[in-house]
Amino acid sequence: MSTTLTTPSMQQRNVALDVFRGMTVCFMIIVNTPGNGETTFSPLHHAAWNGFTPTDLVFPSFLFAVGNAMSFVMKKWANMSQQQVVWKILKRTAIIFLLGYLMYWFPFFRLDKNHNFVAFPISHTRIMGVLQRIALCYGIASLMIYFLKVRTTVIICVVLLFLYWIILYWFGDAAQPLSMQGNAGFKLDRWLMGENHMYHGEGVAFDPEGWLSTLPAISNAVGGFVVGQWIQKKGNSYEGVTKLLLSGFALMICGYFWDLLLPINKKLWTSSYVVYTIGIDCVIIGTLIYIIQIQNKVSWTRFFQVFGKNTLFIYLLSELLVTVLFTIPVGANTNLFRWIYQNIFSYAGGYLGSLLFAIAYMLVCWSVGYWLDKKKIYIKV
Repeated sequence: MSTTLTTPSMQQRNVALDVFRGMTVCFMIIVNTPGNGETTFSPLHHAAWNGFTPTDLVFPSFLFAVGNAMSFVMKKWANMSQQQVVWKILKRTAIIFLLGYLMYWFPFFRLDKNHNFVAFPISHTRIMGVLQRIALCYGIASLMIYFLKVRTTVIICVVLLFLYWIILYWFGDAAQPLSMQGNAGFKLDRWLMGENHMYHGEGVAFDPEGWLSTLPAISNAVGGFVVGQWIQKKGNSYEGVTKLLLSGFALMICGYFWDLLLPINKKLWTSSYVVYTIGIDCVIIGTLIYIIQIQNKVSWTRFFQVFGKNTLFIYLLSELLVTVLFTIPVGANTNLFRWIYQNIFSYAGGYLGSLLFAIAYMLVCWSVGYWLDKKKIYIKV
């Protein structure tokens, strides 16, 4: 990671895209850190399995934003050699993947039943995860677009969506090919990594960011890239925004009807889910462009721009800080995270208190981003 001080030329940013990234990270922190998961408002939960909630839009929007950013960065690659570009892509992919891996391993020890600190063995670390998927999608999408150009890349992504559909039914359990431990992705992850290296948050070994389901997720990043290019060409015109909104609605309709054959499922990252979420992101970003860049209503954007300018750093901060709060013991039966919720926010009631805790935590992370932005410090990978 590197720390960059802005120059006047670097300050020419697309405000709508910064706001989009900022809204994504803001909402991601809120849904990831409720004061009490058992008393969280239903829209702030992921769908239990098939289905869709607002929370299910967060991660694909993150990938969509990564694709948006790629469309601006690639202009710089024109003056670089092929070797330099490939090295840059691979290095960034490896760093983001490693950051994700270390984030899940952090703080490298755990408390046992007797509240003693014990080493957290590498044999039980989770290999895949949010940043790991972002890294892989960025790396694969960047290499395809650089070597194969955009049109060919889009065609490949469409083929991958249909291929993934076929794989799920062909290699999944005959009786329940889309069940949590009967799907093809689970079988591949267990074979490649073993259950000790998989996510256990569902009560069983199952990784919602597994290897196979990364294939369709590449399309979310590529979709963001295509939209980013379109915005640079016609984003500030009524024609550009109208076509972007219409394309978004069309994709949402396609995803909705595809759901009848292949359920929208975030944890399996089904092809219908990909099309549906790209459609929603097109509508959101089209709306933001209309409000911010055409109507010139920008007074409210500052808050989200703070998140949007240091997206990866603030996300990492939010995840590591909450881990620290959970790790610090308070008394014999609780930790600092629970203590803060129970002694401050719980008095507002279970559901409201949980939400207020999440908002307060998000604001703490925002304050760090605000300080960085005020100092014109932007941490890049």
